[in-house]
Amino acid sequence: MKAFRSKGIVLWSIVIFDLLLLSLPTIIIIGASFTRGDIVQFPPDGFSLKWYSKLWLLEDFKTAFFRTFYVSAICTVVSIPAGTLAAIGLARYRIRFEKSLQVYLLLPFTIPLVVSGLGMMIYFGELRILGQLWPVGISLCIINIPFMIWAVSASVGGLDPQLENAAANCGASPLQAFLTVTLPGVMPGVITGALLMFILAFNEFLVSLFLTDARTVTLPVSIYNSIRSVITPDLAAVSVVYIIIAFFAVLLLDKLVGLELFLKSK
Repeated sequence: MKAFRSKGIVLWSIVIFDLLLLSLPTIIIIGASFTRGDIVQFPPDGFSLKWYSKLWLLEDFKTAFFRTFYVSAICTVVSIPAGTLAAIGLARYRIRFEKSLQVYLLLPFTIPLVVSGLGMMIYFGELRILGQLWPVGISLCIINIPFMIWAVSASVGGLDPQLENAAANCGASPLQAFLTVTLPGVMPGVITGALLMFILAFNEFLVSLFLTDARTVTLPVSIYNSIRSVITPDLAAVSVVYIIIAFFAVLLLDKLVGLELFLKSK
């Protein structure tokens, strides 16, 4: 009994230590955003909300925020049909060179982001569209599309193929069976993947750094440009906005899909 209790104490101590270690950067940045002083420090110099009140007065950051939202929306919209159809095709049908195709779709995981960013910069430069925002969204979709495929594949694996056969036996065309049986069945994976794609695109820095200029800079790049000169508490407040967006994304995922289903799919 004592040995069992000792193991429990050790395990809980490790869990609590890990949670504190993972939460420490978030706690520090949240605390620093409420400082009354003019420099970032922790513990904060007093308590004030002035940096949050000034946040929307920063035109550069506000414009960069909406650019980032636009880029993330493009990434998500493109990834939904591309990732969903790829996942269903690989899981449901016998495709020639299937293994090679799977490896090809997972290449973004193996190629360093700096290489991907440089390659896309050269490619879009040749097409003379470098500096526009929509190619940034396409690029972020390309590097993150394995997450969408993974999420939908998990749902496809739990879908009974006999349901599609039953729909076909009832006279449904392949398109009708897809829209009424397959797509609703994999919708939890689609929602999960879409939220992941949006958050990943919203946070992506390195590829965006290669593909944007002073006219189209996104929020992560704008933050990077600012901290190269001086780190002020308004940057901490902007970082808290990122934390809030991620928090609400998790809440939305829980409401639409359920975190238990999401964690089981992993």
